[in-house]
Amino acid sequence: MNTTEKKKILSTLFIPFLFLLLMWLVKIIEVNFQISFVRYGVFPQTIDGLKGILFSPFIHKDFTHLINNSYPILILGGMLFAIYRKIATQLFVWLYFIAGFWLWVIGRPSFHIGASGLIYALASFLLVSGIIRKNPRLTAVSMLVIFLYGSMIWGLLPTKGPISWEGHLAGFIAGILVAIFYRNEGPKPKKYQWEIDEEIEEELLKNNIQNFHYTIKTEDKPN
Repeated sequence: MNTTEKKKILSTLFIPFLFLLLMWLVKIIEVNFQISFVRYGVFPQTIDGLKGILFSPFIHKDFTHLINNSYPILILGGMLFAIYRKIATQLFVWLYFIAGFWLWVIGRPSFHIGASGLIYALASFLLVSGIIRKNPRLTAVSMLVIFLYGSMIWGLLPTKGPISWEGHLAGFIAGILVAIFYRNEGPKPKKYQWEIDEEIEEELLKNNIQNFHYTIKTEDKPN
């Protein structure tokens, strides 16, 4: 592996890994100092609960909750930054805040914590964006997301348990909205040489027809 490839991998994983590091740091601080940051989660439909939009994805109930959210952040985040390299940071930020905002709008009156909303937003974006762009490469990514995380669809269903299905739904909605908004930006479908040749031939034919019509009109003018 050469230096250029190493730099690409590092740049692809930098933000997802930094996000993951902060998640673990928060939990380690909670455990070591025997404190809880749950009050910094999203508390829907309250002004004070708005702060959770910024902080809640870094807060987790326990290490099991944290571990379960860790590898999807790294995998899905890595896919986002690998495929949508030039606009990935914008996408990540929009997914983050839109998912949090919709959770604040539709959530139950309780503290909602964890990065699962962002995970659903990433999965939803990669899935929907790949489908609506009609790009074979991105469609393949959509199929991969379905294969790896298709079972996540059950997390969108209402439950009376401690799981924040509203956070999952909010993230899913965020992914769809961002995918539609950015549908014309990002990686373009690869064009094969025969497609380029066809476009050139069509352009030449169009120009020849226009020139032919111009010549006829010129010849028809009286001297």
